[in-house]
Parts: sequence; structure tokens; C-alpha cells
Amino acid sequence: MDYKSLKSIIEGLLFLAGEEGLSVRQIADITEQRPDLAAEALEELRSDLANQHRGLQVVQIAGNFRLATLPEHAHYFERLAYSPSRASLSQAALETLSIVAYRQPITRVEIEEIRGVKAERALQTLVNKDLIQEVGRAEAIGRPILYGTTKSFLETFGLASLKELPEPSASDVSDNLEEETQLLFNKLDAQQMTLDEVEQS
Repeated sequence: MDYKSLKSIIEGLLFLAGEEGLSVRQIADITEQRPDLAAEALEELRSDLANQHRGLQVVQIAGNFRLATLPEHAHYFERLAYSPSRASLSQAALETLSIVAYRQPITRVEIEEIRGVKAERALQTLVNKDLIQEVGRAEAIGRPILYGTTKSFLETFGLASLKELPEPSASDVSDNLEEETQLLFNKLDAQQMTLDEVEQS
């Protein structure tokens, strides 16, 4: 493996690792390279991102390395976070939102059991967009957080109350994640269309 390819692979690994990050040892094991070579390539990647004025940086937190955005760009990220729309809601976020909307109050673990994947990042996105919030603590070991929707959620989807949520056709709600998600998509589209018409009038 040439050095340039190694740096490219490390960048991809850090992207996939997300907030958990990777240690030099993990990178070395995955790429089947010596730890000192992996560390050298990682450091050069860090320098490349800085010298080329890229939008990401390599940071070290608790011994692991990860990709992070630049603090000086925070204003733009906040604008993205606080402008909910279909375009800015990923499929994972919308699925998580539909679960919270239809089955609230609900814990992160319960959401993950329904989706079959981790929901921490999607939940954080929805909290940042003020679409969901902590509504209490479950009576279980560790007192996990219970999530529910916000007033902003109702406003975003054009709902007077949760009673106006579109109802899935089947009676067994536990099997309706795909349908619930599509119903929210449609509701958000309809609301956005109404807003566009108001702005054009």
C-alpha cells in the first residue's frame, strides 16, 4: 500500500468511526501497517487538512482520533440545525422522529430496538433542531431519558396537536415504522408547500 492511499484510507476510517473515533493501534490493525507508520500518516493527514484550509480537522479526544468540524464555522452549523426541513432531515433522523412522535414517551434503547441500529446521533440531531426533548425519566435501571416531541415539532408539521398525526392503516403500530415515516414525510412536504405558497403570495 502506498503512503497516499494509506492517508486516504485513514480519512475514510475516521469518517466511518464517527464520534467514537479510532486509536492509532486500531488504525494500524485495520490497515495492517506498523503503528509508527499509521501514526505518521495520521499526523500528515491532520496537517494536510489544516494546510489546505479544509472544512474538517483531525482531533484527539480521550486517546482516540476523529474528524471534527472547525469551531469558526459553528454559526453556519447552528443555522442548519435550527432550520428543520425534509432536506435537512436524514432518513435515520426521520425514522427516529416518527418513532418518538407515535410512541412517546420513549427511551433511546426502545427506539434502537425498533430501528435495529444505534439512535444516539439521530436523537442528538432532533434535539438540536428542537423537534424532540427530554420529557422525563423511565422507571428502569439507570433511569433512562424519555423523549417526546416539542411545540416546534407541531409547528414544523402544521399540527394543532398530536391527535392530528396521520394514522397508520394497520392496527399493529409496532410493525408500521416505514408507513409512519412516509406519513411524516408527506405531512412535512404538505406543510412546506403551504409555506412556499404563502411566501409567493
